[in-house]
Amino acid sequence: MSFTDKDISQIAKRGSNLETVNEQIENFRKGFPFLNVIKAATIGEGIIKLDEISKSANVDLFEILASKKKLLKFVPASGAASRMFKSLFSAKDESKFDKSVDQFFLQLKDFAFYQSLKKVMKSENKQDILEGLLNADGLDYGAMPKGLLEFHTYKDSIRTAVEEHLVEGALYANNKGRVKLHFTVSPEHKKKFKQLLANVLVNYEEKYKVKFDISFSEQKPSTDTIAVDMNNEPFRDKTGNILFRPAGHGALLENLNEQDAEVIFIKNIDNVVPDHLKEETIAYKKSLAGLLLHFQKQIFKFSKALEKPNVSVYMLNKALRFIRTSLQVEPPKGFRSLTYDEKLSYAIHKLDRPLRICGMVKNVGEPGGGPFWVKNADGSVSLQVVESAQINMKNKKQKQIFEMATHFNPVDLICAVKNHNKLKYNLLDFRDPTTGFITEKSQSGKLLKAQELPGLWNGAMANWNTLFVEVPLITFNPVKTVNDLLRKEHQPA
Repeated sequence: MSFTDKDISQIAKRGSNLETVNEQIENFRKGFPFLNVIKAATIGEGIIKLDEISKSANVDLFEILASKKKLLKFVPASGAASRMFKSLFSAKDESKFDKSVDQFFLQLKDFAFYQSLKKVMKSENKQDILEGLLNADGLDYGAMPKGLLEFHTYKDSIRTAVEEHLVEGALYANNKGRVKLHFTVSPEHKKKFKQLLANVLVNYEEKYKVKFDISFSEQKPSTDTIAVDMNNEPFRDKTGNILFRPAGHGALLENLNEQDAEVIFIKNIDNVVPDHLKEETIAYKKSLAGLLLHFQKQIFKFSKALEKPNVSVYMLNKALRFIRTSLQVEPPKGFRSLTYDEKLSYAIHKLDRPLRICGMVKNVGEPGGGPFWVKNADGSVSLQVVESAQINMKNKKQKQIFEMATHFNPVDLICAVKNHNKLKYNLLDFRDPTTGFITEKSQSGKLLKAQELPGLWNGAMANWNTLFVEVPLITFNPVKTVNDLLRKEHQPA
């Protein structure tokens, strides 16, 4: 692809380079390959189910070790909440009233933001209510990020989603009285996040006897991907500039990669509940973190043993058995015929990777990636979170495997990102670049193709050591539409 000097300058200013852009264009031309899913992960076949004794033991282990670890709560909070209010925008702008809009008005007083809305709406006329909620001269909820929306009502206060994450952080990411939280935000929203936190932090620090250490990052322009027309030529705007688009949550891998922590809790901004329902969430977070540290201790033991000179066949076989049975990584066909040195290299490579525990909830029809056994490029088979777009649904067998999934990923991850020498992994080395997505969009009435990077918990973590654990449905309560806030899980006790 030939680019003008103006193009090259534009690409450089974004922090990208021609090689990367050309790779993206090649992805459009060739398309991304589908994953080869072997089977769905189920209880006992890739998904761990904790009994009460194991759950409690893991919590105890975490509480013993937590003070010695750098803990971080990482919250993707970049997106605007506009999709939450899609039906309300249709009612406001096009007078299209459906059942969800009727429910919104019927239960208007049950929303946590009702008191704030009352102060800005001109009258109780439905149009004035919608304008008060969504317009810039009202609450401006149509353009605000989810993190700043008032989610829950308490006897003496109203809490935003961000505040609920503060409370969660204090309850399970507390390291000797300090709680580190990192929010990924959009540049236009950062000031409002900081203003809100400046107003509320003291209250939460006093209530939970902690000090919060809060940081922010923005999705880097360098991670945006080029858009192309339907002929795979660079799509240009009216001024002739190349159009670049945000590349989905996979772009946040770079933000995650910059964090300095040993145990990182990842949870989406909208997946929170009021205090009276938090107990189960906190217990499982601690239990999963304890399980993570248990497995990490074993991985480190084997990694150190395999680094020594003249590793015995017994020790190598013990490590290989751990990789296969505990880390759930099946070796490639023909593995038995490999030499001692080849087997040792394989074992060291499979152990020396970031580790994550993924909470999995029973599939009740919610959208989201599911847990599967996937064949990797080296012929091994391991556990991965897979989105439907990564599977060839035209292949009858692959489609059947996808439909066999009993669980899905609620984006409830706990990660360990340092090796046995306490050196931080470069997380970019462990993603699978072939697991991106291509979608059709439009700009100024013209069709274009857009490209997303491998998803943060999908392809971006494809080459991590991965373990799946069943967690109860109560730990998963996302707010995708405004009426989700009317569910009993988001209402006062």
